[in-house]
Amino acid sequence: MHKYCVILAGGTGLHFWPLTREDFPKPFMRAGAHGVSFVQLTYRRALEFFPEDHIYIVSLAKYRGLLFEQFPDISEDHLLLEPYGRGTATSIAFATYTLMARDPEAVMVVTACDHFIKADARFNSAINKALDYAASNDALIALGIVPTEPNPNFGYVQVEGGRKAWHTGVPVSAKTFTEKPSEELARIFVDSGEFLWNSGIFVWKASAIREEMHDCCPEITKLWKGWEKALGSAHEARFIERVYSDSPNNSIDYAVLEKSNRLTVLPCDFDWADIGSYSAYYDYTPAKDADGNVIEGVSGKLFVKDSTGNMLYCDNPRKLMIVRGLKDFLVIDTGDVLVICPKDEETLRDTSREMKRPEFEEYR
Repeated sequence: MHKYCVILAGGTGLHFWPLTREDFPKPFMRAGAHGVSFVQLTYRRALEFFPEDHIYIVSLAKYRGLLFEQFPDISEDHLLLEPYGRGTATSIAFATYTLMARDPEAVMVVTACDHFIKADARFNSAINKALDYAASNDALIALGIVPTEPNPNFGYVQVEGGRKAWHTGVPVSAKTFTEKPSEELARIFVDSGEFLWNSGIFVWKASAIREEMHDCCPEITKLWKGWEKALGSAHEARFIERVYSDSPNNSIDYAVLEKSNRLTVLPCDFDWADIGSYSAYYDYTPAKDADGNVIEGVSGKLFVKDSTGNMLYCDNPRKLMIVRGLKDFLVIDTGDVLVICPKDEETLRDTSREMKRPEFEEYR
């Protein structure tokens, strides 16, 4: 079996602050009613397709302790620990060369870990179909989700053939990528029938993505010269440190996919959402009370009245939380930080920016 899964578990704690911090980013945050973190949830989905020894997690070295807390039985050599964050292109290069060194015939699923996905028959079919196609082709495959609304918080990929291509059951050629368009443009995209949501899930042969990275981003691949001898040796850590010190900070979309002639998109209709903010978390979590409030991690007593559409969190078991007369607010108490503000995207984004000021450094 030459099939593998690579889970990208980097990122920062910015968009879910104060539940996430610089030393506790979103992948390790509890994923709502699922009862596990985002990275644990992604790993659990991967186990439906791959044995444990075919699943790899790419993350920053400073999160090693968190990874072993959440995956106490994982093998050390299945954690690809990066000395610095250099974007998904370098993360995928690390995983690609590692797999090539261990299995030159590797076919890999690459996935972010900040999704809500209903892992039903439609999802299973899409993953298996993409793996089978990639095994017999040198194409790069992105899973594209048939959009259900003009959501400006998702990325979009334009495909050849429009709506007719959605029902072919095979990957189709990609035309353009657009990351988080305006609401008006998102509506135009959806109405045109030519655009799918970019799921952030990719499938390809390790050899195919290595070749395409060599052609599209040689500024990255040239740094990996000598990988055949370095990876798995006593000199690996020093080699990786040198690579990451000089590597540019680019996403795989920018470095490869937007330039590639091999890129295809498999249209999919499974339930999917990119959870990139509190508002997205609220929209797509099913764990709401009768008044539409999301209540997460409230370990003490709670009194809620005349309040709708809020997100509530308090991790102090000795504290009584009272919420009355609030609508569409975020109320989060982590002990050292109390946040009370409207949960609309613009307000939350502005608040996150304000927290970058020097006087708030100890709370980041």
